[in-house]
Amino acid sequence: MGMTMSQKILAHHAGLKEVKAGQLIEAKLDMVLGNDITSPVAINVFEDNGACGVFDNTKISLVMDHFTPNKDIKAAEQCAKVRRFADKYDIANYFDVGEMGIEHCLLPEKGLVGPGNLCIGADSHTCTYGALGAFSTGVGSTDMAAAMITGKAWFKVPSAIKFVLTGKPSKYVSGKDVILHIIGMIGVDGALYQSMEFAGDGLKYLSMDDRFCIANMAIEAGAKNGIFPVDDFTREYVKNRYNGEVLEFTADDDAVYEKTYTIDLSTLRPTVSFPHLPENTKTIDEVGSIKVDQVVIGSCTNGRISDLRIAAEILKDKKIAKGVRCIVFPGTQNIWLEAMHEGLFDIFVKAGAVVSTPTCGPCLGGHMGILAKGERCISTTNRNFVGRMGHVESEVYLASPAVAAASAITGYISNPEKI
Repeated sequence: MGMTMSQKILAHHAGLKEVKAGQLIEAKLDMVLGNDITSPVAINVFEDNGACGVFDNTKISLVMDHFTPNKDIKAAEQCAKVRRFADKYDIANYFDVGEMGIEHCLLPEKGLVGPGNLCIGADSHTCTYGALGAFSTGVGSTDMAAAMITGKAWFKVPSAIKFVLTGKPSKYVSGKDVILHIIGMIGVDGALYQSMEFAGDGLKYLSMDDRFCIANMAIEAGAKNGIFPVDDFTREYVKNRYNGEVLEFTADDDAVYEKTYTIDLSTLRPTVSFPHLPENTKTIDEVGSIKVDQVVIGSCTNGRISDLRIAAEILKDKKIAKGVRCIVFPGTQNIWLEAMHEGLFDIFVKAGAVVSTPTCGPCLGGHMGILAKGERCISTTNRNFVGRMGHVESEVYLASPAVAAASAITGYISNPEKI
């Protein structure tokens, strides 16, 4: 019986010729990730187990991104705990204020993950790295602690769903619209503990930034991971960036999939996810008149340079609607610099937006953009659960940077094609 891309990566790292869906395996890891919220818990477990060393100080990444720069005393204590741990064990990939970025933008940019890798992170959106042809998934802090000690993790091999993408998307249809369409189609548990594997000639129209966005939100369909095949886009991205061995795994012709969906990208429309689940999707043509109080452009989902460029293209020589707060969060320091030198910040600020240092900030209701009771936000982030961005009676609508920027101008959720 053939194997999927994900199954081949797991088999390789477990030292097995083949694996099957449902099989329990122990596999060697290429990267273990934690942030300022999850790492302190993992460190407590690490210390409670009497560990006196990490398996490899170059294969652990600790990124202070959720509540940094520190928003309060508790956040400061959390970061201080991780900082001491990183110093004690000489963690090579420790990123703090001035060096850090939003973790799932930062690790690929730094070349810390690559094709064929097996990665875990104590953050659910670790599945982002599947865009590079890696098997990457989120775990709990206890698993992170065990991995830092042993360099290994247990996995139940997932079955898979295949998404065959065809056709060329229109200008304002991005990776965000693709994944929102899919989640709306299959639901938030439609891929529960399965691999979402992407294929088809439509991939040539999806940039790496699109792919990072799509893989990032695989978890919002309940998936164990999302993964793209390695192609010329991937090879160009990792060239002169990733120093590890590039391993390209392709699905066998007789690989078994639970389901196969074919999606013609040319038929998709800009898509918006309504409160309070990502599956509550409508096309921009179905939205109606919905007033917004805040617009967030950024995050690990849509904080990359192409996201900022499309937002700037729409906002150029325009003004943000009176009473609307627009906050832009570049994904990393390098993206911040690139956007600044391209003049994108001039466009944002002249329009009436503010530009932040890289941080997860409002995405999880952390800081720098919390919503009050009754307020609405259209955001390029990845979750819109009850109270996700502040008060439990606030609302979050998920959309692409193009839709978010258009909405900032009008004050209502708007079609970028009509701006």
